[in-house]
Amino acid sequence: MAAIDGDGERWCALTGGRGFAARHLVQMLLRSQEWRVRIVDLGPSINLEPHEETGVVGEALKSGRAAYISADLRWKRQVSKAFHGVEVVFHMAAPDSSINNFELHYSVNVGGTKNVIDACIECKVKRLIYTSSPSVVFDGIHGIYNGKESMPYPIKFNDSYSETKAEAEKLVLRANGRNGLLTCCIRPSSIFGPGDRLLVPSLVAAARAGKSKYIIGDGNNMYDFTYVENVAYAHICAERTLATGGTAAVIVAGQAYFITNVEPIKFWEFMSLILEGLGYERPSIKIPAPVMMPIAYLVELIYKLFSCFGMSVPQLTPSRVRLLSCERTFSCSKARDHIGYEPIVSLKDGLRKTIDSFSHLRAVQFKRTSKVYAYLGNENVANTLLWKDKKQSLISVLFLAAIYYYFFASGYTLITAMAKLLSLSALFLFVHGMLPTKILGYNIEKMPPSYFHFSEENAHQFASSLGSSWNSLVGILRSLYKGRDWSLYLKVVITLLLVSFLGAMTVQSSYKIGIPALFIGVYIYEKWEDEIDGAFDRVRFEVLKLQSYVTKIFKRQQ
Repeated sequence: MAAIDGDGERWCALTGGRGFAARHLVQMLLRSQEWRVRIVDLGPSINLEPHEETGVVGEALKSGRAAYISADLRWKRQVSKAFHGVEVVFHMAAPDSSINNFELHYSVNVGGTKNVIDACIECKVKRLIYTSSPSVVFDGIHGIYNGKESMPYPIKFNDSYSETKAEAEKLVLRANGRNGLLTCCIRPSSIFGPGDRLLVPSLVAAARAGKSKYIIGDGNNMYDFTYVENVAYAHICAERTLATGGTAAVIVAGQAYFITNVEPIKFWEFMSLILEGLGYERPSIKIPAPVMMPIAYLVELIYKLFSCFGMSVPQLTPSRVRLLSCERTFSCSKARDHIGYEPIVSLKDGLRKTIDSFSHLRAVQFKRTSKVYAYLGNENVANTLLWKDKKQSLISVLFLAAIYYYFFASGYTLITAMAKLLSLSALFLFVHGMLPTKILGYNIEKMPPSYFHFSEENAHQFASSLGSSWNSLVGILRSLYKGRDWSLYLKVVITLLLVSFLGAMTVQSSYKIGIPALFIGVYIYEKWEDEIDGAFDRVRFEVLKLQSYVTKIFKRQQ
């Protein structure tokens, strides 16, 4: 963005100046060399991050081109003091939108905005740019496709944040023209980028907790995201247009504008790109929104009951479920025509910059493979028994349960059970083949013909595996015949005792106990591999000591 010539003596102020988007706007304003910037926020003093200290903000604070003022918007006197001698105010302060606390949001968004407007008029501020939200036109039920600024405010809002932001926006637009004050509202959609403290950290926390694998809804809902530098640029475009004082300023004054990257994308695809970029798995399990809503209401109720005892704000709330499953896209044509806004950073570049900035949150790339995973072949069997592929594991469990029901619990003969099982399989395959590829927005995965093909290579591998197993058995017999490998002898004895024990059980009991034990046993071994191996090593050591002792006694007797 080209710098504009100016004496650099004019002051602008940013409320919430230490917020996510505000930090980027501060830097953009300082780089323009047009403004001195007054950073207004709640903290008693400004604490710069290392990259800020050596960057444009740190240099500006040292040279006097920027200043920090601590102020609470709920106190008009503090706000007026912060705005003294200011020409332009960018009002960006707002509480965390994820906290559904009406009193907090109303006191800051509505009460604080009233104080900002009054202070602007008192201090003879010329222009006020307010950072609003697209949520001011979202009712939480109906999706929005290519929304225009002509959309009315809903009768009922999705949450207290949206409701109070809409009320604040109305105040700012109505204040246009009072004592020469020109106002404008910017509605940036779903801001992302470096410095974000909500979206990416929450995604990573969910991924590390194993909760990022779920998609709420059908996963096809389109969304408009906005890279943070584009949001900052939109504020500057609006201010510059108002500053012209001509016909353009008259058109823009008292108006609201949607701001996006003008590149709609599926919401869950966007989340997947961030997770993949940081080394985590893409979400893949779809859960219908109506299924999640009762759970979300219950979580919200529990929070209301126990928040006074320090319970943290839950991630799963009804308003968030609606946001994650609805379509929300907006038109930027009005912003383009009126204030000359065009994105200066593409969605692809914005994603790359965002992912690079969160390199410290990347997944651990090299994780030690457990022994049991290696023993099971590192492929489908291991993924199934260890629940690495939950879909495959669930299908296997259901299949094994069906086998138990048809072969062991029903009392059928083997021939009858096989016939019924094959009939059921044939019915499933036939119905599955008739289904369309998409039902009610959900994709139906079709099995490719290769799924039923047993290749020559697989046949060779199977034959090699059988041959290898036979050779191993022969090798064991040879070792036993030599009479020297006590360790091998003990393993054979223990194995045969186990087989003998299982042989005393009925086939039905063996199946009922063996299959669950297999799934549970390998899972437990992977979780506590080192502890179990340590215990076996200690037992083995004691057995070897006993072996040595017995051998010595035997030699003495000879």
